Amino acid sequence: MADPAPLANKRLVIFGCGYVGAAVAREARQAGMQVTALTRNPARAAELAAIGVNTVVDDLAVDTWHGRITPAAELVLNCVSSGGGGLAGYRRSYVEGMRSILAWARRGAAGTMIYTSSTSVYPQGGGVTVDETAATDGAGETGRILLEAEALLLAAQGAPARRFVLRLGGIYGPGRHHLLDQVRAGVAEISGGGAHHLNLVHCDDIGAAVFAAFAAPASVAGGIFNVVDDAPAPKSEVVGWLAERLGRPAPRLTGGPASARRGFASPPDRVISNARLKTQLGWRPRYPSFREGYAALLSA
Repeated sequence: MADPAPLANKRLVIFGCGYVGAAVAREARQAGMQVTALTRNPARAAELAAIGVNTVVDDLAVDTWHGRITPAAELVLNCVSSGGGGLAGYRRSYVEGMRSILAWARRGAAGTMIYTSSTSVYPQGGGVTVDETAATDGAGETGRILLEAEALLLAAQGAPARRFVLRLGGIYGPGRHHLLDQVRAGVAEISGGGAHHLNLVHCDDIGAAVFAAFAAPASVAGGIFNVVDDAPAPKSEVVGWLAERLGRPAPRLTGGPASARRGFASPPDRVISNARLKTQLGWRPRYPSFREGYAALLSA
């Protein structure tokens, strides 16, 4: 993960302390940052409190927490997850949650805010390379909700002063490696087409992108950035490599949908570009491909 030390003593508020948010909170505390986190999960709140995070347990979409967290924060991270409940849950978490955050931010002087969206907003297929200028008109139902939340942030009047949208690829890392677990368990069939590219990103590299955006020079006004590794690869290549490393037979890829919740009839095959993130924010992945990332997990 990127070194957040230059941000020491800054006030960071994190909304949604799931897998990514909790990892960022831990790194921020180790760097001496003042961290406040809002979460729906009392158990997660207790874990964070144990490392010195000020925690608030509440529903992001309401305003009952507004008076419990000061809006005068230099840094704000919204990495809330859907929390279930279908499309209604998606809208409540992402759109109503964003409205609540922006109403809170207008009460004070929130500085830089980051929203972690998803590369699932891109509908392109056919193996094309996709950057941040690509059209999102054909996004699925959940993708359209994420885009609505992005638009709310980018078009907000007043605070926060600077806004970044980080569109994350397929997240993996310690404690989150479903594909690895399937291959290790000897699962005979795995959903998804073998030729479809996986655009992955290790959790540590997401944290690095978050801190790179927070520490970006004033000349970088914000914007949308894709966060994926340097080498999207066909799923068959990833699965085959894992099977070889684990000494397991390579599972058969069914070609069926890998994730119906994203609103796609079949997995979209595209190669997501991270060039803007590297050029404008100076980000470099610690794990430039799935090989380095999964090798680290296998050796842990």
